[in-house]
Amino acid sequence: MADRADADAARQLVETVEAQHGPIDILVNSAGAAQRRPFAELDAATWHAALDAKFYPYIHVIDPLIKRMAGRGRGVIINVVGMGGKFPRVTHLAGGSANAALMLATAGLAAAYGPSGIRVNAVNPSATITDRLVGGMRADARQRGVSEEQALREAAAQVPLGRLATAEEIADTVVYLSSPRASYVSGAILNVDGASSPAVV
Repeated sequence: MADRADADAARQLVETVEAQHGPIDILVNSAGAAQRRPFAELDAATWHAALDAKFYPYIHVIDPLIKRMAGRGRGVIINVVGMGGKFPRVTHLAGGSANAALMLATAGLAAAYGPSGIRVNAVNPSATITDRLVGGMRADARQRGVSEEQALREAAAQVPLGRLATAEEIADTVVYLSSPRASYVSGAILNVDGASSPAVV
């Protein structure tokens, strides 16, 4: 374990894992989340904390590892990001900004390291049934003056498939992108949202 918010600790983690277990061929970044809060409660510290919670921990591991992968001529990186980076919500402005930065980094790194045999993709889950979702719904409920239960029901009703995602569905998408079946998929930002955010981009 390491504090990935610390660049040196993250680099040492990569070095230790590879020394003990061999080359890392697949990296899945799925950690950290900015605290959601009503926009009126945002301050400079909140914006900084959002980047420290998600953007920098991902980059601190990617940076040393992708260079090692490039030297070997192979590797896959999957960043689990979130739809908040594409579609702003007033209770997720700081976190959404960190997500948007990760999407740009994903696409840019895929282009930069593609010639070295590295694939980099992102998965954008929409609302997924986790403990973290409940915390986010609390902020939404507080902002709108409704109960948490009502906020959850309304969130599910907004999804064309009529329900929220499960963690297993997100994991299945990550497994696919990590596999040889996705060998020509790189630089993709894949929405896993039950068609709740239709867009042509």
